Amino acid sequence: MTADEPKKEAESTVDKKEKEEDPGPPPIPPLEAAARRLDRLLGGDAKTIHSYTNPAKVIRRWLGTASGAASDATMEKISSAAASLLNPEGACAEGGGLLTVDEKMMDIDDEKPKFLTAASEREVEVWLLTLKIRIYWKENNFSEAFKLSQKTIDIVSKHIDTATRNVTNASRPTTSSLFPLLARLYRYRSLVADSNPQMAMSLRGDMIKSHSLASLRRDVDSQATLLNLMMHDLLNVSQVEQAQKLLANSTFPDSASNNQFCRYLYHSGRIQSLRLEYTSAFSNLSQCLRKAPNNTGLGFRITAQRLLVVVQLLMGEIPDRHIFLVPSMRAELAPYMAITQAVRRGDLSVFAAAVSEHAARLQADATYTLISRLAHQVVKAGLRKLHVSYSRISLQDVADRLGLPSATSAEFVVAKAVRDGVLDATIYHEEGYVRSHDLVDVYATQEPATAFHRRIAYCLTTHNDAVRGMRYPPDAYKKQLESSRGNRKNRGDDKTDEEKAQELEDELEDEY
Repeated sequence: MTADEPKKEAESTVDKKEKEEDPGPPPIPPLEAAARRLDRLLGGDAKTIHSYTNPAKVIRRWLGTASGAASDATMEKISSAAASLLNPEGACAEGGGLLTVDEKMMDIDDEKPKFLTAASEREVEVWLLTLKIRIYWKENNFSEAFKLSQKTIDIVSKHIDTATRNVTNASRPTTSSLFPLLARLYRYRSLVADSNPQMAMSLRGDMIKSHSLASLRRDVDSQATLLNLMMHDLLNVSQVEQAQKLLANSTFPDSASNNQFCRYLYHSGRIQSLRLEYTSAFSNLSQCLRKAPNNTGLGFRITAQRLLVVVQLLMGEIPDRHIFLVPSMRAELAPYMAITQAVRRGDLSVFAAAVSEHAARLQADATYTLISRLAHQVVKAGLRKLHVSYSRISLQDVADRLGLPSATSAEFVVAKAVRDGVLDATIYHEEGYVRSHDLVDVYATQEPATAFHRRIAYCLTTHNDAVRGMRYPPDAYKKQLESSRGNRKNRGDDKTDEEKAQELEDELEDEY
């Protein structure tokens, strides 16, 4: 045994040296690895056991997992991936030519590359083209990005038409797997077109036709994306009434993604706020912020929070202070905090100074029009403070406190506030002062008793409805009808409680 031990040690050292000298196969590039994974998911690999009935759902999840590889993509990596994945003589020859147009043919190993199967080659082709469009957009090469996006959309349309003609062939790929990628193409094209107003104007008719076609195809992704893009385009050119007509005459798909639904809620809230529908705007914007993801989309959440703060001020409410103190939003919401403090103070001069100081920023945020309406809320807040502090005050003092030009202007403002129910006071025109009425103790009136009665009535009604529902179980009349006809069977009467409970559980499982 002792003689064999040195031999074993020598053999182990030799094996270790061989392992260190052998580097193994080279690592697969991230883009190629993501494409191979999609090929396996869509059934391109012979070893794949699972078959998915909803390829669009698979594509959506795969796009989320491939975001890391997509963020590190460059033109060279995209060209290399296209050369090793797409067959230049197959159905993706046109897209492959666009992907390798800026590079010479990439050097491939002597052995023949293993191209993707027909199950995923179209999706990978479009995905790589979208990455190239995004790189052009980040480099501010908008003309090339726009041209490439138009060509890519034409390629996807050809693939969809080809798959539609072969819909009876079960072995051919379906069209639904291209819908999430087509929606992403529409979004990138709109981002590129925002840099040029003429370019954006030329896309309006095409977006309307594409939205109608997506509705006919039941393409939920493109339908939701195009609806948001059309509202975004109309709001950019201040066509609020046209955007309202589009919002009223269109239906957002129920099964759309959460991100598109958040964008839809934001655009709806913005349209409603511009049309003075502040309650509906507040509801939509609050829901938008609740549904928005917390780990990503910081810019979107900041934009929605700005608009929500302005809508709250227009409704006469003061936003909570902690909203402005969130570390990730503190710098962006600083101008709105200054405006909120001016509104809370009720001084028009302070409000005007805050608006003039941050006017450029407010115009860039597209909230300057809404904030210009806040002057009336500033006056209301100041009048409420004066109403609580003084039982009698002259109109000239009101003008001085609120920053109004004269006592006559103060009289008009106070008269409107009294008419709107903001103040409970009387104006003495000849004497030039305002007298506030005594504050009535609400607990000395019948209002608390009336509110308590409403709550008790609601509770009693709920209790009576519950008792009535227990007394008359659903479908009880069917048993009576069967017994009257003599068709009732005794199988239900002979069953134990355990058997009945098991049947109920089975029915619930079938329903869900």
